[in-house]
Amino acid sequence: MPLPRTSAVAALLAGALLAAVTGCAAQDPASGTGPSASGGSADCSPGALPTRTAGTLAVGTDKPAYEPWFSEDRPENGKGFESAVAYAVAAKLGYPKEKVSWVVAPFGRATAPGPKDFDFDINQVSISTERRQAVDFSSGYYDVRQAVIALKSSKAASARSLADLKGVKLGAQVGTTSLEAIIGTLRPSAPPAVFDSNDLAKAALRNGQVEALVVDLPTAFYITGAEVTEAVVVGQLTGAGGGGEQFGLVLDKGSRLTGCVSAAVDALRADGTLGRLEQEWLSDAVSAPVLR
Repeated sequence: MPLPRTSAVAALLAGALLAAVTGCAAQDPASGTGPSASGGSADCSPGALPTRTAGTLAVGTDKPAYEPWFSEDRPENGKGFESAVAYAVAAKLGYPKEKVSWVVAPFGRATAPGPKDFDFDINQVSISTERRQAVDFSSGYYDVRQAVIALKSSKAASARSLADLKGVKLGAQVGTTSLEAIIGTLRPSAPPAVFDSNDLAKAALRNGQVEALVVDLPTAFYITGAEVTEAVVVGQLTGAGGGGEQFGLVLDKGSRLTGCVSAAVDALRADGTLGRLEQEWLSDAVSAPVLR
């Protein structure tokens, strides 16, 4: 796939971004849009944010960095939806690609309390009230639903409703909204299996330790299309635990950057950039039956 192009125009950057920040209002902490309350606003002048290292923007993500969010486990190459979004946000903030550095930030550590070694993190982290107690979030950059995948040979593959999955042994990665969806929406009769990573979860699916996994919908399509081709997307979840979910960029609690980063995300949504990047990198995840 070709490298995505950002739509940032340097000459308009300062005025547009400052206007967006000025228009940002306080929000309900449970909402997935708008900036979190922070410890003070920053000057959003292009390339002049109070970043960890002056003049550069440090972006965190986990390792391995999974498809389709990244490509070739190389976040710095600009390929994959989240890599492309990170560089688009950076450009809006006035940091060209050569001024962006990447740091490894394990999923659980990125959302835990305490200082971070990144300016913002992008790693399919869902905005939630609970996580807001420890970190700031930007506006949501992607609306997501959870999905169920199962081996084609499994009884779970023929499920058409939540009730059909009641007796199925389910699994998900620890600390994720996928696990929350199992507990809150699917409510299986047996406790779910919990894994430290999606790689371990996929191995458990292959060897029969679990009958089905819950992951976000684009990841479900990638796993079944490229990694565990003997598996199928059973369906997607909606409602409590399965709908109204957004991924947001993670920042230090009280970060002075939160308002500027949220303004950049808002501008990318308004000018169509987020939609174009979603179409380019996540277009395969377009349809799956809804499990009710």
